[in-house]
Amino acid sequence: MTAVAITDLVPARLRAEWARRGDYPRADLFALFSAHAAAHPDRTAVIDDDGAISYADLRARALATAGGLAALGIGPGEVVGVQLPNGRDAVAAELAVAALGAIALPFPVGRRVREAEALVRGSGAAAVIAAARHRDRSPAAELAALRPGAPTLRHVVAVGPGPAPEGCVPADALPAAPPGFAPARPDPDSCARILVSSGSEAQPKMIAYSHNALAGGRGNFVEALLRPGRELRAMFLVPLGSAFGSSGTSVTLARHGGTLVLCGAFDADAAMRAVAEHRPSHVFAVPTMIRMMLDSPGAHTADPGGVSAVVLGGAPLDPLTAAEARARFGCPVVNLYGSADGVNCHTGLDDPPDISGRPGIAAGRPNPRVAGIRVVDEHLRDVSAGAIGEIVSLGPMTPMCYVGAPELNARYRAAGGWVRTGDLGILEADGGLRVVGRLKDVVIRGGANISPVEVEHLLREHPDVRDACCVGVPDPLMGERLAAHIVPRHGRVPDRAELEEFLRGRDVEPYKFPEYVLPAPDEGLPLTPAGKVDKQRLRERAVEVVGG
Repeated sequence: MTAVAITDLVPARLRAEWARRGDYPRADLFALFSAHAAAHPDRTAVIDDDGAISYADLRARALATAGGLAALGIGPGEVVGVQLPNGRDAVAAELAVAALGAIALPFPVGRRVREAEALVRGSGAAAVIAAARHRDRSPAAELAALRPGAPTLRHVVAVGPGPAPEGCVPADALPAAPPGFAPARPDPDSCARILVSSGSEAQPKMIAYSHNALAGGRGNFVEALLRPGRELRAMFLVPLGSAFGSSGTSVTLARHGGTLVLCGAFDADAAMRAVAEHRPSHVFAVPTMIRMMLDSPGAHTADPGGVSAVVLGGAPLDPLTAAEARARFGCPVVNLYGSADGVNCHTGLDDPPDISGRPGIAAGRPNPRVAGIRVVDEHLRDVSAGAIGEIVSLGPMTPMCYVGAPELNARYRAAGGWVRTGDLGILEADGGLRVVGRLKDVVIRGGANISPVEVEHLLREHPDVRDACCVGVPDPLMGERLAAHIVPRHGRVPDRAELEEFLRGRDVEPYKFPEYVLPAPDEGLPLTPAGKVDKQRLRERAVEVVGG
């Protein structure tokens, strides 16, 4: 069993009620996937850089890996990390862990050894399936080197290309399954996967999700985005090892029997061409990725027709990006408000563009089959419609608990299983949710609070600004000052005076004006391994440039 305690903080009676009303499939992930493989063995499960693989072949591959892990002594309930780039190997590894009855801990291949060590040690992982080579690194070798200081880590399985590093088991040379090995049938309410937070601001958090919460709760979210009569063909540009990417294997394949379209690494032009070639029904990405794709050469030559929805999450979506994506892809753009911690709400396929001018960003109406949402005061009492408060969430997708972090459970989980998001929002009289910002994502200048997200959205409306990221820079007089990293639209970054004039024309209070205007790095705004803008890196860069 797992070396750390995993307790479901949601009352069992609620889980049972959600199962009774049909919000849960009442089966484990591998059983769900196997049912699709039996019904449609030749259906394409995954399209990746190496071509296509069918449901039957993917299932055989996953079972071979599961049997090999069992032969190494990995058993049900143990944690198995997965650090692989997007592709069939990552999908097969997740399914193998599910077939074993173990708990998957996928994390993006871009995470470096310090974060990987925190995840392995914090989860008590017994094994990790990792890339033998990825760009200029060997994640498998880095993980194998952790074993002396990670007492629970018994095996590192290295997935090619290239030879397995010393101390690793080659994936293509795993031992045969023990006699009588068969897929496990774990309780659907038991832990299936540990989601990892993005880590854009601090050490990543680990959050335990059950089979039912993934295939049921998160599966219901994707179900609401399907057009009648069209099969799900989902392109995930975010890593499968991210929280956003958790709707890949568990939902697209296991719940809905669809097809995953994957690129091993994100490249804006290649992604645009892949949309035209593979004709996905849905594209899942973060807003920065879509902005980069819209600026790529492929945006002018590739035909993205056939996409039913572009689903954008992981960062606030500004109206201009939504409008440009809607025009280029010719389909609805869904704004997804969600996090690994356990909240989900999104605009619908038929919702009109938000041009209300009201505070915050429209996030649609809460779906009780996914996550119910309240907006509360500091005492967790509901505020009135239209008032700002903290967003709290509870529903079929709600996770079990934080892993190895009782202090996080105490801070972010309330009585009855409710998740405290730390986000500020408004529930309007018609039931719609508007997300205003983060409780802690503020720059405090001389005692005045500035929302970086608000200023970023305004800056993106400037005709010469393609993208922007605002961060606080420490200042001995004011406490903090606002720095804006700018990606220019036409090659030249507007200077501070130009931006101030523009913001003044929008009736923005002067204290919100960026006091430092910096060109973004040549390669654009840096992304974390999970695909979000890396604000910590940009904050460090701003301090280096302007001092602080």
